[in-house]
Amino acid sequence: MKNTDELYSIQKEIASKAIIADQLSLKELKIIAGADQAFFYESNKNIVRQEKIISAVVILEYPSMKFIDYSYSVMPVDFPYIPGLLSFREAPAIIKAFHTLKNKPDLLVIDGCGINHPRFAGLATHVGVTLNIATIGVAKNLLCGNGEVPMKEGEAHVIKYKNREIGYYLKSKKGCKPLIIAPGHKVSLKTSLWLIKDCIRKHKLPEPTRIAHLCANKIKSLIKVS
Repeated sequence: MKNTDELYSIQKEIASKAIIADQLSLKELKIIAGADQAFFYESNKNIVRQEKIISAVVILEYPSMKFIDYSYSVMPVDFPYIPGLLSFREAPAIIKAFHTLKNKPDLLVIDGCGINHPRFAGLATHVGVTLNIATIGVAKNLLCGNGEVPMKEGEAHVIKYKNREIGYYLKSKKGCKPLIIAPGHKVSLKTSLWLIKDCIRKHKLPEPTRIAHLCANKIKSLIKVS
């Protein structure tokens, strides 16, 4: 594994390539994908526990959120859990699953950070730049920055870090903690928020990452049973 300084350098390079402006047409947006991960331990004949990651990518019709297709990958985890460096742990599995899709989406929504990251290169930015696709990050916890926490359903407030706007708090549903919404690549801040709001139905999470979460855990249960 590369040392921390080398990994930080990679992230800074990714951040320099990230385009935080709309390069997708909302009028032509017809397919949205969502990605989420699940983890499990697998024991081999030598009783050695190996952590593995499942990345599920689901394809949905936009704006109906009708399920179209999915793909997934299962890979050994070869990178430790280090906050701020999770893209090196999770991005390879997402990228592998994405490459097996029959229908390529116009936008990929990822469970994780976008530019709301200490080096402005969270998981959604890392994957977006690598795949050259528009991405948005939807996170459940704030990694960096600060902003007013919304109290009313549908309310959103800007999050700033180092004098830069990096995302939004979004109170998606009453009685739930706010989500953190941020562009990853090829999407603006305002469009990221608008699209995620438009993808929320009956649940706290937007449909792309909610369905991807269900899919990843279903695959996990089938693998563990077999």
